[in-house]
Amino acid sequence: MGDRRALSTLPASLLMKRIGRRAGFTVGALTGMVGAAICCLALSLGNFWLFCFGTMVFGVYNAVAQYYRFAAADAASADFKAKAISLVLAGGLVGGIVGPETSKLTVDLLSTHYLGAYLSLIGFLMVVVLVVQLLDIPVPAPAAHKEPTRPLAQIMAQPVFVVAVLAAAIGYGVMNLLMTATPLAMGICGHPYSAAATVIGWHVIAMFGPSFFTGSLIRRFGIFQVMLSGAVLLYVCVGVALSGISIAHFWSALVLLGVGWNFLYIGGTTLITEACTPPERAKTQGANDLIIFAMMAASSFSSGLLLEKSGWAILNYLALPLITAAAAGVLWLHSGGVPRQSRNRSGHRRGKARSAGACVDRARGALGQSRTELGGRGGSAAPLSRVAPCPCPASGRGAGNARFLHGRPGECDRSALLSAARSGFP
Repeated sequence: MGDRRALSTLPASLLMKRIGRRAGFTVGALTGMVGAAICCLALSLGNFWLFCFGTMVFGVYNAVAQYYRFAAADAASADFKAKAISLVLAGGLVGGIVGPETSKLTVDLLSTHYLGAYLSLIGFLMVVVLVVQLLDIPVPAPAAHKEPTRPLAQIMAQPVFVVAVLAAAIGYGVMNLLMTATPLAMGICGHPYSAAATVIGWHVIAMFGPSFFTGSLIRRFGIFQVMLSGAVLLYVCVGVALSGISIAHFWSALVLLGVGWNFLYIGGTTLITEACTPPERAKTQGANDLIIFAMMAASSFSSGLLLEKSGWAILNYLALPLITAAAAGVLWLHSGGVPRQSRNRSGHRRGKARSAGACVDRARGALGQSRTELGGRGGSAAPLSRVAPCPCPASGRGAGNARFLHGRPGECDRSALLSAARSGFP
């Protein structure tokens, strides 16, 4: 199902750009219902290939569902963007508890094994369709489809895009590589299935539980610090996994793995919003998820094979260079990325010109809004200590705003804006 999800992400994003988020989510849920119904029919007939086709169709719904986090980010204010993404992913914690418990109650509910579980999926998706209709997500205006956008290759060449996708994809790949192999490795080590189930359950809690505060951490400390913390947690996870094979070692490693994934994935998702303008969101988000879930599919396919051929220790050692690549990318972008001249050649001249014009307009507006602030009464300008949000993109880091990139990001000193407006802002 992972490869189907990877192949469906970009078409799903482009579809939602055309018909809107709410209609796209409705189509996705209805497609999931069709896929689950096909699986039910396949189970009743005992047809393996029909069951595979059903899971392929259901994978389309999984691809569409990945865009709930982007829909929340698009609808949220800049201050609340990271928090919105976090809270959407926190819903996975509910799914991680309700899903397994529902499957336990329904797996043998009917005479055909698993049939009741797949029928319950249809019931859940009916609820999804009803809830989605309550969402107030505006449909894109026709004019939005005609706004000029940069080529996808140019967007993907931005340092902010490269690092955001690299971190999220590696976080997902390493998490999936180790998580998929853990129940098999625990079985090889002689641990009971119940212990493996408990470890995976806690891993799911560790994946989604931190989402309740990850957005707040990003706003408080900065996106790079949170992403680097995720990479450090993955390093510690590997160290714990290599230090022993007791149930406690597996449990600790999988909890650290879950939290590390959360920090990298939410950080990467928040960072990718800095790489595009609103008309470019669909193809940028689609390309982002295509790469991430292609990585996830590759790690799923290779996990069991690597465990069988090389063992649990080698599997963990193989994760280390991937984690290092993600950490190095984040550090590189945090330190300044590429030289300013290179970023200009990469197609940021237009974005900088627009942002400069926006800053000038804002400063000129501020010049006229209060004679008292500007020294109209006394002839000398009073000091302006307030800080105003800057409408300009992150400097040299794409066409989004800079709110999450640094300590108090996305803010400009208002006095600097006024000074620039007086001098003509060359």
